[in-house]
Amino acid sequence: MYIADLHIHSRFSMAVSRDCDLPRLDWWARRKGIGLVGTGDFTHPAWRAELREQLVPAGEGVFALREDLRLSGGGVTPFFLITGEISCIYRKGGRTRKAHHLILLPDLAAADALSARLEAVGNIRSDGRPILGLDSRDLLAMALDACPEAILIPAHIWTPHFSVFGAFSGFTSLEECFGDMASQICAVETGLSSDPPMNWRVSALDGLTLVSNSDAHSPSRLGREASLLDTERTYPALAEALHTGKGFGGTLEFFPEEGKYHLDGHRKCGVCLTPRQTLDLGGLCPVCGKPLTVGVAHRVEEMADRPEGFRPEGARPFESLVSLPELLAERAGFSKPGKRVMALYETLLRELGPELFILREAELPDVERLAGRRAAEGIRRMRQGRVERSPGFDGAYGRISFG
Repeated sequence: MYIADLHIHSRFSMAVSRDCDLPRLDWWARRKGIGLVGTGDFTHPAWRAELREQLVPAGEGVFALREDLRLSGGGVTPFFLITGEISCIYRKGGRTRKAHHLILLPDLAAADALSARLEAVGNIRSDGRPILGLDSRDLLAMALDACPEAILIPAHIWTPHFSVFGAFSGFTSLEECFGDMASQICAVETGLSSDPPMNWRVSALDGLTLVSNSDAHSPSRLGREASLLDTERTYPALAEALHTGKGFGGTLEFFPEEGKYHLDGHRKCGVCLTPRQTLDLGGLCPVCGKPLTVGVAHRVEEMADRPEGFRPEGARPFESLVSLPELLAERAGFSKPGKRVMALYETLLRELGPELFILREAELPDVERLAGRRAAEGIRRMRQGRVERSPGFDGAYGRISFG
């Protein structure tokens, strides 16, 4: 079993850390315990040149960082997979649609071919996540025409502003979005503000693989959500798992309340509301009177045709996690990680192993010996789901605490 995080960004994307280069992504993947990492941003010519120069083949459709570029530190060598995100903004059905899509490719030749076609549509050089006036259906057709092995995964499908099902610009089905190409979609990315039980309530998602990724904008955010694969670390094996579910072992999740768009509200007005409260107010902010930002929980409720607690046959397992530095800070009484917390974090990694191993599998007496009873108890409660949740809304992250 290995951990895969396929949706990330490079330093060539807007609002992304300058540290998002291949050596640091490799280093952080080792520290997290991630076995397969998306490159992100394959459409950007400068990033694609770095991928070609700094990566070497490591198996069918996967790559590894050149040994001479690796930063010091142990851990299993992560492999890289060619990936990128496209932002489609276009008119359809009398409305402006805004949807983000993750594309997986088996090699750089396919990235070159698809990028050349996309450059004929719009500007792919100014942002690692290009914004194109391209219908989602046509993007999928173009990707498959350039590379029949390509996989398009609708990204963070419930996010209000930029997703297939988003409240402000989304659709009510994959068929409405992709038309005659809808059957080519084998997986969807559930996003930080939803978890599998929320998605299980929507029967239209049955038969699709529910994947999770970090959408990391800095290397330290790798693995905040991820997927588990019990396959070979190759592109064909990953593709089979996504298409058939065979070898797909489930996901690692945020507690969905921690996501930035879980509930409804207005951040500027300090208003956070449940879907029921929003409906009672007619969708308008009680402070400023303007339309509220409708969150993921609300949108799922609108599309759900099953009750809470429903679990489809064959549904994959999942685990809800909190980042180790944030957990250590909260248990030590700090609002966010500082020097003391990060020093303790480094000790735990050095003595026990990668972060995701510590959160999921490390023996709690070992954690207590190195980090104290409160840290060990925090991990215990996290593993059991016994946490206190302050939901995020309108772009503000929620907060998870441990009592």
